[in-house]
This record gives sequence, C-alpha cells and structure tokens, in this order.
Amino acid sequence: MRYEFPQDFKWGSAVWAQGTEGAFDRDGKAPTVWDEYYRLAPERFYDGVGPGETLNWYEDYERYAALAEEMGHNSFRTSILWARLLPDGVHVNEKAVKFYRGMFKAFKDRNMELSVVLYWFDMPLLFEKEGGFTNRKVIEPFVRYCRKCFELFQDLVDIWYVYNEPIVDVMIKYQNDMCYPNLCDWNLASNAVYYMAVAHGKVVEQFRKGAFKGRIGSVLNHGCIYPRSQNAGDVKAAGDLAAVTQYCFEDPLLLGKINSTWLQLARDNGAHIDILDEDLKCIEENRICLLGLNIYSPTRVKCREYLRNPDAPVTMDSFSEPYVMHGRQMNNDRGWEIYPKCMYDALMLMKDRYGNPEMRITENGMGIQNESRFRDDKGQIQDDYRIDYVKRHLIYAHKAIEDGANLVGYNMWSFVDLWSPSNQFKNCYGFYEYNLKTKEARRKKSADWFEQVTKENGLSRFTIAGI
Repeated sequence: MRYEFPQDFKWGSAVWAQGTEGAFDRDGKAPTVWDEYYRLAPERFYDGVGPGETLNWYEDYERYAALAEEMGHNSFRTSILWARLLPDGVHVNEKAVKFYRGMFKAFKDRNMELSVVLYWFDMPLLFEKEGGFTNRKVIEPFVRYCRKCFELFQDLVDIWYVYNEPIVDVMIKYQNDMCYPNLCDWNLASNAVYYMAVAHGKVVEQFRKGAFKGRIGSVLNHGCIYPRSQNAGDVKAAGDLAAVTQYCFEDPLLLGKINSTWLQLARDNGAHIDILDEDLKCIEENRICLLGLNIYSPTRVKCREYLRNPDAPVTMDSFSEPYVMHGRQMNNDRGWEIYPKCMYDALMLMKDRYGNPEMRITENGMGIQNESRFRDDKGQIQDDYRIDYVKRHLIYAHKAIEDGANLVGYNMWSFVDLWSPSNQFKNCYGFYEYNLKTKEARRKKSADWFEQVTKENGLSRFTIAGI
C-alpha cells in the first residue's frame, strides 16, 4: 500500500538569497538590514557568522542546480535581493541581472517549476533608514522594484511570491529585537502590517495590468494556534493571537479585507494607522488565489492568568500565554514541538476559510544542531529523524488532499544547509550538508529518500494513530 499523490504533483525544496548568494559587498550590491545588524552587533550572531559568510551561489549556482536535478526535483524556490538588483532603489544593476538570469536559467533548463520570492526579510538599508514598511513612502519604490523584476525575468519565472512570511519580517524588526533596527514598538509593527498589505495589493495590481508571464501569490507561515481548552478565555486568547500574527495578512491577501479583530487590537493598544479608502479598494480588488504555506510547528496558548505590567511594551504575545501540552513531542535542538497534524489542520483551514486557493507547502522541515554526530562510517549523515518528520507531515498532507484541499506541491526547507536569520548555521535543515571551511556539499540520507519519493510520486504506507 502506498500514499499516492496527484499526477503532476510538484516535489522540491527551497533556499533564500540572503542565506546562499554570498558576495554581500561585491558588484554594486547595497547593504541590507542584516548587513547593518551584523556591523553593529556581530557578537549576537551564532559563532560570529554574519551574512557575508554564506554559500557562494553568486558564482557556484550551476553546481547546486545540478545537485537538485540529481535528486529529481521538479520544482525549486529561491528569492531576489532588492539591494542587489536596485542598489540605489532606482537604477538596475546589470551584473545582478546577469547573475539572476543565469541562476534562474540553470534551474529552468533542468525542467523545474521555478518560484521566486520578491521580499524575504531583506529590506535594503537605504529604505529601512526611512522606516521600511512602517513608512507609506516606501511602498512606491517597492512596487517599482517588483515591476522591474517582472520585466527582467518573466520569461524564466513560473510563480512570483510577493512576500515570504511577512509577519516574521515585522516581528524580527519591530517586536523581538532580532534584526536592525532592533525595536519593540507596537505602533510601528501595526503600521508595517498595514502598509505591507497595501503594498501587496499594489504589486499584484501592477502584475495584472502589465499582463506579465507567470502567476503571482505570496508565502505565509501558518503554524496552527491551538487553545489549551474550549474555555471562552482560552479560545479568545488563541483567536487574538491568530488575528495579530496570521489573519492580519491572510484576510487582506486572500479575502481582500482588513481583519477587524486585528485592527481593533492594534488601535486599542495605541497604534495609529492612516487607513485610506483607496488602500482598501486596492486590497479588495487584488486578492490572490495562489498561496505558499510554511508549516513547521504548532503554537499552543492559554488565556493570560496574571495582569500584564502596564509599563511593558505591547507585543504580539501580550494577548495570551504559552501553554505546554502534556505529552508533546519535541525537537529539542530547535525547541519546537513536533505535531504533524498541524499540516492537515492548516490546509483545511485554508480550504474552509479562504475558498481553497491553489496551495504549495513552500517550507517544512527539521533543524538539527551538530549533525556530524550522526555520520556513518562512509561519511554520510544518517538523518532518519528528518525522514520521519517529513514522512509524517506528508501523510497528513495526503489526507488533506483526500479531504478536498487544493494542494499541488511540496518544497522542503531546505535544499542545503544555509545561513539562517534566526541562528545562522546552528540548526541545519538541508538535504545536503554544507561545510563552511571546505565549501563542500554532501548528500544526507534524507536526500536519497526524498529522491525516491519524488520518482514514485508518493511514499509507503505506515501506521500513525488516528489516520
């Protein structure tokens, strides 16, 4: 017995530009918020590894495209650096054009569906110094950049994703002190959410008006939020957290409207947002029906049991408290709960709440520290834990498809170990390991397994309780 996936299902993996390109200060590239953060506080980066010490896809992308082809990939996802393509925000960097066209062609020539993210936590420093997406004035240069990408690369890109995990971009810069400008400001965070929704509508509008080739959507992270119980307080806590971390983007992008609970919570807690009728019209008229979902781990919350310190800054965590479910399974290296059913629950929510858009799992995977401890006598990392994690999530994805979810592809995070914004090379996710010293990439056991899954368009059945 086997879990067979639909015909033409897309199998692949993903990387991001900031974590793989290298050449961070070459050929005219301007600094991003990550370059500035590292300049100001290198001691806060794991092992001191900054954004300049990544892989070198800027020169070596052909090698990686060939490795993806060896695995049988028929899809691949990556991104473009705004700060490389338009270093001054206006003029095109022709060396960047040559690089991106060469890289995209390397994957397209190997018969892969190519998805490209336009903005992935990498605001050019030039525009962050003007407030980034907290400033309405940054919307226009962002739309100009996106349109230029459509013009330059439309013949090579199958799917454009405007954003990758926009709520994470907001949180790391304006809530959690994890990236420059390292702020904790509810008003700025709320404005960034709103202006990113407006900017998204304007980019989609430009794409459709220009009749560019390919299709357009966005990638959202959706770790299902579960209340501790059905007690009204717990349910409200989960709903409020969903509003400020998920529905704040899902509703505008997929339903064409601002989520009322998010807006009320934003305003009640001191945010001043300049909402214009023309913004709302643009959002309403430029919804997407193509969605990437990044799914890793659930979030479990309960209602607040103690009064919040009135002097404490408001954050997205101010409306609930974490709840540790008894008996949970953990990835202790990453500190995340393993709960494969959240894959099914997320896909069914998208089906029922948002009209069942065409969906791809654009990230799902398991980060492990010091994987060399699992190397066999032949030198290969035996990452059976990753195979088990992915297999169990794929089974729930298959169940969602059987129950009507419009899921058409799966891209694991990540293709190769790479530089991460949260912990650099501490926790690695790749099908291929990467040695920072020797620059060598070597297959892990999971790559062999996933190649077989891809070739067979499915996987062998095994028993999981409840399925």
